[in-house]
Amino acid sequence: MKDLKSQASRSATPGKGGLTPEIQSRIGHQLRAMYDDVMRQGVPDRFAELIKKLDAPGAPYVENEGGSNDNNNGRD
Repeated sequence: MKDLKSQASRSATPGKGGLTPEIQSRIGHQLRAMYDDVMRQGVPDRFAELIKKLDAPGAPYVENEGGSNDNNNGRD
């Protein structure tokens, strides 16, 4: 990772603070590789069991108050 930082500081256009297309591409490839690795791992058995229990008839249902997906627990 240090290699990317040092290369980014050398390769980025001075004064613009951005990353070169080469660095952006390298970061993209590394992120895709990490994502693919996570996807290959699959869902742990305990999570699959929990999902199955939650999907079962009679499982408690908790409705999201406020209708949004944020999780601020009533704090604004």
